[in-house]
Amino acid sequence: MKRFRHYAGLWGILTSSFIIFTAASSFDSISIGRHELKSSGLSQAIFGKAQTEDVQSAPVFENDTVSIIQSCNPEPVPVDTAAQTILIIGDSMLEGLVPRLAAYSDHNGHKLYAAMWYSSTSAVWGRSRKLQRYIERLHPTFIIVSLGANELFVTDIRRKRERYVRNILDQIGEIPYLWIGPPNWKADTGINSLLRDATADGCFFLSDGMQFRRAKDGAHPTRESAAEWVDSIMRWMPKSAAHPILMHTPTEAKGRPAKLWVHQPDEKDIDPDLK
Repeated sequence: MKRFRHYAGLWGILTSSFIIFTAASSFDSISIGRHELKSSGLSQAIFGKAQTEDVQSAPVFENDTVSIIQSCNPEPVPVDTAAQTILIIGDSMLEGLVPRLAAYSDHNGHKLYAAMWYSSTSAVWGRSRKLQRYIERLHPTFIIVSLGANELFVTDIRRKRERYVRNILDQIGEIPYLWIGPPNWKADTGINSLLRDATADGCFFLSDGMQFRRAKDGAHPTRESAAEWVDSIMRWMPKSAAHPILMHTPTEAKGRPAKLWVHQPDEKDIDPDLK
């Protein structure tokens, strides 16, 4: 009986020591006076790493981190918490992007305007004054561009498109902006590289490499996948955008913009001075 009590006491001491040691190892480090004890990693090895990050920062797509790497901002910029007037322009990809982006805008006190130009390209927008007219009319404080999907396979793309991309950026001027790269379904001939080089650091989101669920045409993401695309961009923004704006995750799945303009390709919109 004495021997049993002896072993019971010994096991109690060992168990208590193990619990204390494991709890201490849960922290990256503990400071005691002038001494800092580093974590042994035991708790992570036994129980797995604890979920310490906000759900918003957990990646959905494989290349969330790729887009973060593409940003050259050495340190995150403070989030602009002011209410924004957002203008998004682009091609038919806006059909999937706008509903979820509108939900974010509504939830965070912003006003969203959208101008969708079917079958448009950087050349179509860059050869017109349409963006300039929207800016003069709406006075946006933040602009989002979604163009490039109709230019994935253009050959000699820098010679044919760079001046139009830069014209779009010139029209944007000093207004904070974000250019969303196209959701590639095949390897492109250089449009993503051109956009990355032309835009300022932290103003281009690389979508190429994400695993999208596609609509029947094989190109457009489904509405659900497009919503996840927006979620991925909003997770990227606080740490990597040049001008991050307040975009907490909305409770509603989708919303409606304050105004949506839909345009069809029309030669009369082309400014001869920009050809």
